[in-house]
Amino acid sequence: MLSSQKINLAKVAAKAFASPLSVRTFASSAAVARNFNIELHKDSFESYKCEVPSLEVSVSKDDLLHMYKSMVVMRRMEMASDGLYKAKLIRGFCHLCTGQEAVAVGMETALTAQDNIITAYRCHGFTYMRGGSITSILAELLGRRAGISGGNGIVGAQVPLGAGIAFAQKYLGQKAATFSLYGDGASNQGQVFEAYNMAKLWDLPAVFVCENNRYGMGTAANRSSANTSYFKRGDYIPGLKVNGMDVVAVRQAVAYAKEWAVSGKGPLLLEMETYRYGGHSMSDPGTTYRTREEIQHMRSNNDPITGLKQRIFELDAATEDELKAIDKAARAEVDQATEEAKASPEPDVSQLFTQIYQKSAGVPFLRGREPEETHYY
Repeated sequence: MLSSQKINLAKVAAKAFASPLSVRTFASSAAVARNFNIELHKDSFESYKCEVPSLEVSVSKDDLLHMYKSMVVMRRMEMASDGLYKAKLIRGFCHLCTGQEAVAVGMETALTAQDNIITAYRCHGFTYMRGGSITSILAELLGRRAGISGGNGIVGAQVPLGAGIAFAQKYLGQKAATFSLYGDGASNQGQVFEAYNMAKLWDLPAVFVCENNRYGMGTAANRSSANTSYFKRGDYIPGLKVNGMDVVAVRQAVAYAKEWAVSGKGPLLLEMETYRYGGHSMSDPGTTYRTREEIQHMRSNNDPITGLKQRIFELDAATEDELKAIDKAARAEVDQATEEAKASPEPDVSQLFTQIYQKSAGVPFLRGREPEETHYY
């Protein structure tokens, strides 16, 4: 028979493991059991042509536990991806977001399902937070039938697409915003600045988010960019630099950015200062252009999960046993999803020509690699 303490811990873990889509409503929910007032560090934000968000943040216990659970699951999922790649079950490129969890989690907890997010290939965490299952994400990486499609493989190409989505939102009169993410390595792309121009010209509800993890592939930001103050590079677009290793600061900044965009003020530029623990991709050891000491320093002093755990303890929002229960449940959930993804069969050849055009487009055929490889719909 289970003790009352174990039953309570199980209830906490179960509550924290609601789906990302259902918990997202916490951003606007009024029915919360208990709120905590948090004073963010004075260096959490730096602004350009706009006011900084308030450093006073009110957050519920449910939100704190949800953010903690989400980051733990995300890291476990990326650790599973790492293992599958090293086992040669994932082939080709694989870009992990280990260390950058606070960006995706903080963003999603400040948004609603009507807001849009578009990013590039380091997208596993965003896909999970937008409602993709762990099984579907891992199956996609494995090339299995249960996989979910996602990501954009052309550096920076998602940014003008995001501006186009924001244009559609304004055209349709929707009170929502589009967040277009790109890295410091893509920040010098001409199409990024073209998107800035169009967004400001038409005052679109577009928020451009630079995930500055300090290295574009193996090149340090100051070796590739003459101006590394990415939040100021919009020129005529106001900007905000954010501590991207603090999930609560990210949440506060994104809420501020959404309100800015949907209130008719036009676009805003966010720079999330973050850090990836691994290399650019799995084929990059990540230690040839930076020291192991630097990586360990960031892990020890700036880890987003450890930072939130410490904050939860300081607020007396949960006990160590409660967080351990969430950690244990996260490991079990990811382990089960990994086995489900591995068990999914590979797609058959007939799937090669699916989900390319909408059926309503009326496209009669699609040519393959050679003219003889023509598929007729």
